Amino acid sequence: MSDSDALKAKNGKVRVMYVRKEEEQAPKRRAATDRKSGQRDEGRNPWKTPGDRACGGARADRASSSGAPPRDDSAGRRPRGETSDSPWKTFYAGDDAAVPDHGGISGKSQIDPEQLRRQRAEETRVYGENACQALFHNRPDAIVRAWFEQSVTPRFLDALRWMADNRKAYHVVEDDELAKASGTEHHGGVCFLIKKRAGLDADGYLTSVAAKQHDCVMALEQISNPHNLGAILRSCAHFGVNGVMVGDSALLESGAAVRTAEGGAEHVKAIQCDDMLQDMQRFQRAGYTVVTLTGNGGTPLSEVKMPARAVLVLAEEGGARSQAVLSQADIAVAINGTGRVPSLNVSVSAGILLAEWWRQNRG
Repeated sequence: MSDSDALKAKNGKVRVMYVRKEEEQAPKRRAATDRKSGQRDEGRNPWKTPGDRACGGARADRASSSGAPPRDDSAGRRPRGETSDSPWKTFYAGDDAAVPDHGGISGKSQIDPEQLRRQRAEETRVYGENACQALFHNRPDAIVRAWFEQSVTPRFLDALRWMADNRKAYHVVEDDELAKASGTEHHGGVCFLIKKRAGLDADGYLTSVAAKQHDCVMALEQISNPHNLGAILRSCAHFGVNGVMVGDSALLESGAAVRTAEGGAEHVKAIQCDDMLQDMQRFQRAGYTVVTLTGNGGTPLSEVKMPARAVLVLAEEGGARSQAVLSQADIAVAINGTGRVPSLNVSVSAGILLAEWWRQNRG
């Protein structure tokens, strides 16, 4: 958007306002001007500048000598072009200092800057209609603030009522404002500012699922692309995976990953993994079988008996799996195909493995 567009109102006209120069001058300056002119206030046109009054007498003398009546400029007409003697000064909207962008958040904060930085680090933005609907229905208390386009509000009436009842700030805004608030043009008409969830560690997760006879955990080694992560979360939710183990659990909370998951992120727990090898060993001691995907030398997936309690280990497509993780795995499987392409996208591989695990154990 160009600078000139920023100055236009909805009707396409440029917004301007007019301010009398005399009103913005200091009283001392006006008093000095009056003393210099030496003229009385009687009959003086309040809309004329001292320069107009100083030359008024000369114009009147010329008019008298020519026999023409003196020109009366006291009707308050505005000059066509602005001059230094004009009592009016034009201010354009762009003359003011640029208003800083606060990501759609207005108002002055009285919070200590360090506290504000910590608070921002604990928050993230979720956008996309399905993602925001799932978040509202599963953990509405995590919502801090919300932005909506008018077109989506009929589908978020319950959320709007809840936020009004619970004094949660929300804004109905135009597309460009929502893009600023969400940080993307692919916001889907809605954005929530939320509190991040704290990831469990391996021991905490194992305690929470100790009674489950069937459980599948997805372990992701060096996968950070948010779109791949979101697609994996969506497949995990579809096939009943309860936990995803990653090196940085905050990656599963990114706006792009959550939007791509289309609501699936709300049904999967993040497991913070600081040492993949040690956490795999923890799951093995708890009765889980570790299954890793390999391109060559693995058992064809169609011939593998998928365990009821499994940890499925995947790495970024083309990425090098650590030899220690490969050695620790109980089963190495391969997804056979034509061989026309070297490998599958990691999110596609995840979906195939999960579908087979579901078919054998839960289907």
